[in-house]
Amino acid sequence: MGAIMAAGAALVTVLAWSPAVLAQQKTVKQCRAEWTASKTAMVASGKTQKAFVAECRGVPLVGGSTPAADLVQGQYGSETDAKTACGSDAVVWVNLRSRAYHEAGSRSYGATKVEAYMCEKESLSAGFHAAKAFARPPVKDAAKPAAS
Repeated sequence: MGAIMAAGAALVTVLAWSPAVLAQQKTVKQCRAEWTASKTAMVASGKTQKAFVAECRGVPLVGGSTPAADLVQGQYGSETDAKTACGSDAVVWVNLRSRAYHEAGSRSYGATKVEAYMCEKESLSAGFHAAKAFARPPVKDAAKPAAS
């Protein structure tokens, strides 16, 4: 029932836009260029590229964002909240479906659909793993002798 109401509200919103507003709407490419130009400030403010592009284009952001009610302890809806809670630990972007986390600066940071921010140490203890493209090499144990 709620999905039907949301779809109806979205349809009314689209129909209410005047042709003049639609003619002045920026393209995704233009908004992404703006994001790239000020990415550092945007990421520091906790805004994702997806949210920025939607705001830039004047389009409501639908789906993709994990509702705060679905987050468990140690997961945060914004990067700012995570940075406050993590202290000196790195903040990572976790994909709740794949159980992979993405580090700041990676292509998927802030871009997956079912997500939350977490402290890196908490994400590891919760069973998340580094994304394959950015997986760190394992730390060598100094106590083990090198294989010859």
